[in-house]
Amino acid sequence: MRDETVLAEARACRPRSREAMAQRAATDIPDGWYVNLGIGIPTLIANHVPADREVIFQSENGLLGIGPAPAAEAVDPFLINAGKQHVTLLKGAALLHQADSFAMIRGRHLDLCVLGAFQVAANGDIANWATSATDAAPAVGGAMDLALGARRVWVMMEHTTRDGAPRIVSDCTYPLTALGVVSRIYTNLAVIDITPQGLRLVELVEGLTLSELQKVTAAPLLA
Repeated sequence: MRDETVLAEARACRPRSREAMAQRAATDIPDGWYVNLGIGIPTLIANHVPADREVIFQSENGLLGIGPAPAAEAVDPFLINAGKQHVTLLKGAALLHQADSFAMIRGRHLDLCVLGAFQVAANGDIANWATSATDAAPAVGGAMDLALGARRVWVMMEHTTRDGAPRIVSDCTYPLTALGVVSRIYTNLAVIDITPQGLRLVELVEGLTLSELQKVTAAPLLA
């Protein structure tokens, strides 16, 4: 359990909501990129792409051209992403065989994959499929293919666990998904780039200082 004073400091600022995290990440995706959104918080990004920008979202179960989440009255029960969430399709979208979808991933045709994670290490290692908390680890699914196949990997996650343990660490202690692939991290507290020199702080949320962020980050941060 982290020291309660440290947790109180982080909570005294204005952490981003999950929707705000997704909106922040969406603003950084360039026009025309092909992007896979991992299960969990990253899927919210499709709801926040700027109106003047075209981003082509892909899901490994065979969808290309995913739009925002549907309104409750417009749900198509047969149209879901890899996380079994209902989605919409934009004009020009395509339905693919899953083998073709993974050929797209493994052929490095994706500009970006945004994944959730349990831990990210200072060197870009990612652990996002098992915590070792129980003996019943889930299957890794397509996470390894995506982490290695996409040209870039960003991570979106809460900065700490529910009990305040850092998710950004010097070395991952959970089973690894891929080595050295993550280049940027979006959390509810900050935006951080992973560089050859270390973790470089890009942005802090309002009301939080670098020293306070460092207390809930288990690897050195560079201003």
